[in-house]
Amino acid sequence: MLRRLHKDQPASFEFTPLNLEWARGQISKYPEGRQASAIIPLLWRAQEQEGWLTRPAIEYVADMLGMAYIRALEVATFYFMFQLQPVGSIAHIQVCGTTSCMICGAEELIAVCKELIAPTPHTLSADGKFSWEEVECMGACANAPMAQIGKDYYEDLTADRLRELIMRFARGEVPTPGPQNGRYAAEPLAGLTALKDFESGRRQFNGSVQRAVDIGDTVKKIDGSEVPILTPWRR
Repeated sequence: MLRRLHKDQPASFEFTPLNLEWARGQISKYPEGRQASAIIPLLWRAQEQEGWLTRPAIEYVADMLGMAYIRALEVATFYFMFQLQPVGSIAHIQVCGTTSCMICGAEELIAVCKELIAPTPHTLSADGKFSWEEVECMGACANAPMAQIGKDYYEDLTADRLRELIMRFARGEVPTPGPQNGRYAAEPLAGLTALKDFESGRRQFNGSVQRAVDIGDTVKKIDGSEVPILTPWRR
């Protein structure tokens, strides 16, 4: 698939002060002359800050790393995790369309995206708040069908449940990520068959979901203040 930069680009890009500190910490992991090894995490942080990866952001990161622009462009256009076009201001929905999810109803989820967001992938909704795409396996086959929305997985989805999630996101809510059918993680649908005493002592959600719920995360853009900037190797 040919991947090109979007025709409409912002005039400039720069990291927020905290993201810049984080980026410098990543660069410092590598010995002199090997700073280009930080290209993927820095491009990813730029995308997390802006929602998508712009040409000014790619060139800004290349300048930080002393790389030719074409080398940074090669990385950005090779990996499909980098969004080279604007995404929804609230959320970009990535629906898994590989075998397990397809068998379990991914086409119904895609139909919801086409109805509520846009008829084609990588297209902004009329209000600019949402976009969507179909992606390859995201490793949550036991909880099919699923979608990644922002930074989190929403699993065990139905068309009605995805429709509800989109409406809640549009209202500014942060729905709880993880299984959407009452499961804790990926245990059998009929309930646990072993370690049944775990059921009574567990927290409401698994650790990553609990953290997302606690800080109201998922679709929030990252400016560097969300997590401690730890670079102990620089001390």
